[in-house]
Amino acid sequence: MNVSGSATKKSVASLPPVLAGFEHINRYWDDMHSQFAAKILPGEYYVTRGTEMVVTVLGSCVSACVRDPISGIGGMNHFMLPVSHDGGGSWDTAGVGASTRYGNYAMERLINDILKNGGKRQNLEIKIFGGGKILANMTDIGDKNISFVRTYLIAEGLRLSASDVGDIYPRKVYYTPATGKVLMKKLRALHNNTIYERETAYMEQIVHKPVEGDVTLF
Repeated sequence: MNVSGSATKKSVASLPPVLAGFEHINRYWDDMHSQFAAKILPGEYYVTRGTEMVVTVLGSCVSACVRDPISGIGGMNHFMLPVSHDGGGSWDTAGVGASTRYGNYAMERLINDILKNGGKRQNLEIKIFGGGKILANMTDIGDKNISFVRTYLIAEGLRLSASDVGDIYPRKVYYTPATGKVLMKKLRALHNNTIYERETAYMEQIVHKPVEGDVTLF
């Protein structure tokens, strides 16, 4: 568990309990929003019962914010590629060895963990973000990610309640599953190479560990 030095003793003591399997996620006190937050990187996802935010920065990647508004449990993923090639190009035939860098696994694991911890499928509320083409020479991976997640939701009979996808801007997304509130900032005045290089390196390395270091975005 990581908590910034700016958090008070009272804040540290009230850190929301972490669900099993998410102990590795970086959690910290966000001074700007006066709220605890869990930061996820490409290939990660996080589910919580608490009032904490889930935070990520998206370039061509897409995040789905999913919650059960009745129970208040929910979370967010961050996927890099639409589907795993070892599963025949379909999320219902995906192979055992794939990871949540792929949209098919990222969606299934996020939803399954929400249901496992008390959420109901018929209640799920879903919002999607990202898929930007942040540099002129970038591929159309963002469009493919958007197309995948929309097709997935239709095929699974899941309700999309809001979205902000495409365009040319990176996005920073703050999501509070307990309330369903999303704060999103389009990062217009940013050295976009930072996000582009992070995503490119992640795709080339095909690793599960977080990228070294951090970037102050705003």
